[in-house]
Amino acid sequence: MNNKDYGLSKYKYQGGFETWAWFFMRISGVVLLLIAVLHLLLMHVYIQVENITYDVVANRWTGTWGPFWKTYDLALLIFALTHGFNGLRWIVDDYIHRAGWNVFFKALLLVIYLVVIAMGTYTVFSFTG
Repeated sequence: MNNKDYGLSKYKYQGGFETWAWFFMRISGVVLLLIAVLHLLLMHVYIQVENITYDVVANRWTGTWGPFWKTYDLALLIFALTHGFNGLRWIVDDYIHRAGWNVFFKALLLVIYLVVIAMGTYTVFSFTG
């Protein structure tokens, strides 16, 4: 048997944060496609946009299925924000080449991301109707 590597030996697994961020973007894209489409079908086709009110959302979050819908909405929020902010982080890497500014903008993105996640989580779990 021939042990040629066909020039692939130069490609070595690097691992680390960037590899996992790349992998997350692919997985979260598929997950978002599923949960966002289900959300749109539920809210825009089944319930219909003109019928969406505070009471509709309150009933959904406080009813029998409340814990499921709260978890679902929180998952949608977390996946969408993490996917989006990871993309913004890559845009910062593409366009801001000075190390100091790059770190500044990434830190700013992280702070905004954490604040929005905290606000969304607080809203979902503190909601009583």
